[in-house]
Amino acid sequence: MVVSVFELFSIGLGPSSSHTVGPMRAALSFVEQLRDSGTLGQVDRVRAELLGSIGSTGRGHGTDGAVILGLLGERPELADPEQAPRLIEAARTRGRLRLLGQRDIEFDAESDLILDGRRTKPFHPNAMTLTAWNPTGDVLGEETYYSVGGGFIVNERDAESEAAPDEDGGAIPHPFRTSGDLLAQCEATGLSIAQLQFENELAQRPAEVIREELLHIWEVMRECIDRGLRVDGVLPGGLGVPRRAPGIARQLENEGELGDPFHGADWLTAYAMAVNEENAAGSRVVTAPTNGAAGIIPSVLNYAVRFAPNADDDAIVDFLLTAGAIGSIFKETASISGAEVGCQGEVGSACSMAAGAYAAFLGGTPRQVECAAEIGLEHHLGLTCDPIGGLVQIPCIERNGIASVKAVAAARTAMRGDGTHVVSLDDAITTMRVTGRDMQSKYKETSTGGLAVHVRLPVNVVDC
Repeated sequence: MVVSVFELFSIGLGPSSSHTVGPMRAALSFVEQLRDSGTLGQVDRVRAELLGSIGSTGRGHGTDGAVILGLLGERPELADPEQAPRLIEAARTRGRLRLLGQRDIEFDAESDLILDGRRTKPFHPNAMTLTAWNPTGDVLGEETYYSVGGGFIVNERDAESEAAPDEDGGAIPHPFRTSGDLLAQCEATGLSIAQLQFENELAQRPAEVIREELLHIWEVMRECIDRGLRVDGVLPGGLGVPRRAPGIARQLENEGELGDPFHGADWLTAYAMAVNEENAAGSRVVTAPTNGAAGIIPSVLNYAVRFAPNADDDAIVDFLLTAGAIGSIFKETASISGAEVGCQGEVGSACSMAAGAYAAFLGGTPRQVECAAEIGLEHHLGLTCDPIGGLVQIPCIERNGIASVKAVAAARTAMRGDGTHVVSLDDAITTMRVTGRDMQSKYKETSTGGLAVHVRLPVNVVDC
């Protein structure tokens, strides 16, 4: 099986793909099932139990609000970030929900939205169970979902089949699971990684649609950067974190080039921080491949386009296809979930994807691209996920900026060689998976270890 680039790059609301986008999709899926079974009109009460990591940090990540939006029928890719907070607040204060915009029921956020970080399920740390009853107390439906990273969801019935790889690769012409497979396919066909991924995408969409949708994704990424570079203020949540990207951008504009060799690196940092400050504010972002790491790929692509004036739409499409092919390997053979493997699976995978894509942008061979992706991941191995207060702010925002600079450095380092190197991308991904398995849960998005417990919080910070 090869994961589509459109699964790795999806449009949604911040601040978290696994804690916001995934739960919204799960809640929407549940009420759609009730509608399709003909029982939606009988529903009197709905309860959502958020377990494990999403139970521990659900409030800081906006999971409770995301579930409300999903029950209302909102979709992550279409939800209006300006309207969403009003819808959530209305449901809380009115004590009523209109399921899918059709069935009006009573709703008590205190008793019908249960956040229990102590209870876990074995398949994945991010689990949620939704139950619906009729007025006489009969269960009309119950479903457990797992939010497995990047906005992906798996229900209880499909969990076992999700864990097993699809050996036949489906109908795609060039199936691959590992970087070794990918390089072998490129060498056998003479295709670049972007060309190979494009031919795989053709199994699902026409060529013109692939191109149009990828350019739309880039447009949303660019708009997010532009918005994040304009909007000043303090981020929500109680930490009092100010938006810094606009101020950095103004300084850089005033300074001009000045012959400073780090001028481009400073812009990389500003672009990434702009995206992740927008994400922390609950704005519209592109999951790339997660929201917590959403700034890295847009930053590197924006940097490439800005500092290479000959970059055209074809180069942008190839950049995203290359990044998507690399991301597919992470999704298939390891994880992109901070709750499962720590931040090495989020920022580490995004840095790897961006590094490989930028190497391709610079004209790298498939082996140079693979080398760049490996370098980008190797130097994030063991990275913990310990957001302060359960908010996707510290260390997430700065971390995206630094990882963007590392991605460009990784690509440039790889381009100085011929692609021959000792540690393969597959070796690094295996190490990431095993390290994540060995990592204590307190360092995996639960905010019960690391920075989250060694920094004194303001008294008004949200209870994660």
